[in-house]
Amino acid sequence: MSSLLEVFQPSADPLGSQWLSALVAVIPIVCMLVTLGALRWKAHVAGAVSWALAFVVAILAFKMPVMMAVSSSFQGFVYGLFPIVWILLMAIWMYQVTVISGRFEDLRNTFFLISDDPRVLGLLIAFCFGGLLEALAGFGAPVAIAAAMLVAVGFSPIRAALIALLANTVPVAFGAVGLPVIQAAAVGGFENVLSISPTTGRLTAILCLVVPFLLLAVMDGKKGVKECWPFGLVVGVTFGIVKWIVSATPLFNLTELIAAVVSVAVAIAFTRVWKPKGDAEIVARIGRPVDPELETETAKTEAADTSNLTGSKIFMALVPYLLVIVVFGVAAIDAVKNFLKLGDVKFAWPGLSEMMDTAGKASSHQNYTFQWASTPGILLALVAILTALIYKVSMKDAFKELWVNVVKMKFAMLTIGAVVALAYVMGDSGQTFALGKFISGAGVIYPFLAPVLGWIGTYVTGSDTSANILFSGLQSNVGQQIGEASALGVDGMRQLLVGSNAAGGVVGKMISPQSLAIASSAIGLAGSESAILRRIIAWSFVLLFLLCLLAGLMSTPVLSWLVSPMLG
Repeated sequence: MSSLLEVFQPSADPLGSQWLSALVAVIPIVCMLVTLGALRWKAHVAGAVSWALAFVVAILAFKMPVMMAVSSSFQGFVYGLFPIVWILLMAIWMYQVTVISGRFEDLRNTFFLISDDPRVLGLLIAFCFGGLLEALAGFGAPVAIAAAMLVAVGFSPIRAALIALLANTVPVAFGAVGLPVIQAAAVGGFENVLSISPTTGRLTAILCLVVPFLLLAVMDGKKGVKECWPFGLVVGVTFGIVKWIVSATPLFNLTELIAAVVSVAVAIAFTRVWKPKGDAEIVARIGRPVDPELETETAKTEAADTSNLTGSKIFMALVPYLLVIVVFGVAAIDAVKNFLKLGDVKFAWPGLSEMMDTAGKASSHQNYTFQWASTPGILLALVAILTALIYKVSMKDAFKELWVNVVKMKFAMLTIGAVVALAYVMGDSGQTFALGKFISGAGVIYPFLAPVLGWIGTYVTGSDTSANILFSGLQSNVGQQIGEASALGVDGMRQLLVGSNAAGGVVGKMISPQSLAIASSAIGLAGSESAILRRIIAWSFVLLFLLCLLAGLMSTPVLSWLVSPMLG
């Protein structure tokens, strides 16, 4: 057995042939996709088996010391539980408190005051409100809350999960108050985030012209697109224009927040002058099971009753979500953010003191920071407790509901823990980097492939921030090598490739096993991850192809003007 004191620096090519090292490194990812998508295994089993393969590959092919691989995996599992599961659990708890209080029915009816068409409401909830939640919280909270709300509006559970996951693409690169692009710039070697954020903003802004129509297609097929396309166009164009503008300003970290608020306002105003052409069968169609084996009950199809809604009832129904905006808005203030960080507990993680990163520097995983107060979980818990107090729900009933959700989510917890353990051991051993190095060897056509690295990184880790930390340095180096002969020059190419990495990650998030586990928990169908993956993976590939085409053309005179001239 390898010594705990053995220094380990991961190699991108331990087998002496980059294609062979990459081929071995991709085994755990292929395993996850095949077992979950094709073989329909339970997600926690698929996650555990894929982690085991990553563990074996790390030791046998990438020469990682055994105890170091164990320790890295364990740290990943712990991080999966806290903060990721913690945030998810608090988001669902907050939602469930509104349900047991009886106020959620008022919220459902309030939505129908905006429009009596659930497809319009679906876009508002998943795309606009989900974007707002991503801007403030991130970490899966938008998918959890939006999916649960969509079920309440009348969508069948799996349809609700598909909509929430597909909508949680566009806002991801600037989610959690801009953290992914901030990390992309830092790791890519740019002093100014505004070197990166406009490129990422423009790529994802163009996606805004596509995603609302895909959402309408998922909601109600051709009829959804045909009957609601004007609303989808208004929402997508508004969100995209605001993203395009704000991502290139010093307010870049508020890109999604401003885009979400403006698009909600414009969308509601638009419904005053435009009404969708629909029929009485819409509610029945959106509530029809997508997978009858899993969805044994048809979703509620009764019409909303808005007759007894008063101003005070509407305000009270909106209280939890207004609290989310206020609490997270206050927490984003630098002084408050720094105060919350004072509670962080940092310590050396046992067994990893000699682990280096690919550059030969001390790995960030040598230390672990227990962020009990500075992640969104504590803020969501505060909102849940405040909501219970305002709604006069007893603390006993509120915490009983929390425990019910803990029990319901036990397999989702195992899935997320296993998937993050897999991500850690793949990253720390050099497997993820080996994949990146292989793809980066594509030469002049590389810009067409740059978003793929972000996609892979986010699929594996469940986080665009993590994908940027993994690959932004590599993207920047490739830009240095191929930029001279390009239409962009060295600095422009570096900006494009690092920005493309952050953009590519947003379409990998919807199929990440972590996100699938979150969605299946939110709709109350534990074990439905494979059913969701099979139905959403094609959309992920379609959007990835579009991003690759855009990034590639931006490296040529055709679209090179889209790359911001600001250099950092």
